[in-house]
Amino acid sequence: MTADSETSDTDTSGSETSESGPRVAVVGGGAVGVTAAYDLARRGASVVLYEKGEIAGGSTGRAAGVLYDAFAAPEDARVGDRAMERFREFSGEGDFEFHETPYVWFAREGDEKRADAIRTQVPRMQERGRDVSLVDSETLEERFPAANWRDVGVAAVAENAGHADTASYAELLAAKARDAGAEIRTGTEVRVVTGELRVESVEDADGRAEASESFDAILVAAGAHTKRLLAVAGIPVPLKPYRVQALTAGFSEKRRTDLPMLYDATASYYLRPHSDGLLAGDGTEKVESDPDDWNRDADSEFREMTREQLGHRLGEFGATRESWAGLCVATPDRDPLLGELREGLFVAAGWQGHGFMRSSALGEAAAEAVLGENPLPEFDPNRFDGDEEFDVVEGMTIE
Repeated sequence: MTADSETSDTDTSGSETSESGPRVAVVGGGAVGVTAAYDLARRGASVVLYEKGEIAGGSTGRAAGVLYDAFAAPEDARVGDRAMERFREFSGEGDFEFHETPYVWFAREGDEKRADAIRTQVPRMQERGRDVSLVDSETLEERFPAANWRDVGVAAVAENAGHADTASYAELLAAKARDAGAEIRTGTEVRVVTGELRVESVEDADGRAEASESFDAILVAAGAHTKRLLAVAGIPVPLKPYRVQALTAGFSEKRRTDLPMLYDATASYYLRPHSDGLLAGDGTEKVESDPDDWNRDADSEFREMTREQLGHRLGEFGATRESWAGLCVATPDRDPLLGELREGLFVAAGWQGHGFMRSSALGEAAAEAVLGENPLPEFDPNRFDGDEEFDVVEGMTIE
């Protein structure tokens, strides 16, 4: 999960691709999949990426685009640091742009459980070299006057943070992967045959195979569909897709310059500046969703509740522009599955709502795993049997 000393993230000539490298299939065209395809191709692998729909057509395109490195666990802090480094490196290429914006998270007065958690987390983050500090409500009022901070009990601010358009990132990395020699096949549904490391393109609803190709390695990074894809291949994994919701609303450009990204841990919602004004959300449904049959529209109750929270925090703001739902994927311990599941078969999934914000590093780590390295042993997918019972927990929950 480090920059390759002999390659450059800005080299899109494809000259680094080698015929002698392994032949690798990547299943999934979200942010992690296209990043992995790019990093594999630039390091000499012959890559074919399969995407059932369009690039960023699934969870990536519906993600919030909040980016920060404020994590207390050493492996998470390392991933977050590398992710932020790469997002800055890619910014300005194509239509992708990283917008520097501090991130504030807080517990309201009277919420001692979450206040204690923040007080505990911040020193641990600082020990990991994160630019994070505890702040009081008066400091927040002075620094970020666009929001109302009067009910804040305990708060922290992360300086190394920002936001980005999620689809533009995935489209950029898909283009970079192509330029490095990868083949990107969209509109291609597949199934994985693990014993023979084979990918079969599915022709129709009856499941007949249109074509079959063999590979040296297969990486499944199919987001909410990962569990089902691997189950068809006879491999159980403890992943649960769950539904989250978001909306955009108008907010004056003048006030937007004084608006940080924020997470109200007591009320469980987040917001950030957006080209339309602001983006806010959560609306987590703590039940497993069917990855093919779920409501992609936001609920009216979510829209009403979120607008009420925004009114409390921001005062005046504009009409709702868009609202939608997306899918995140939970694991029993809230850490992802990343690494080799069976010989030659790799998985990268279970981001618990933190997938896009770490995708530039997680995709790189997945590529390194396929190429024989072990950058994140803490996320070994074989730490579970695959049939574990567990509850869905909101990804941003502070405990």
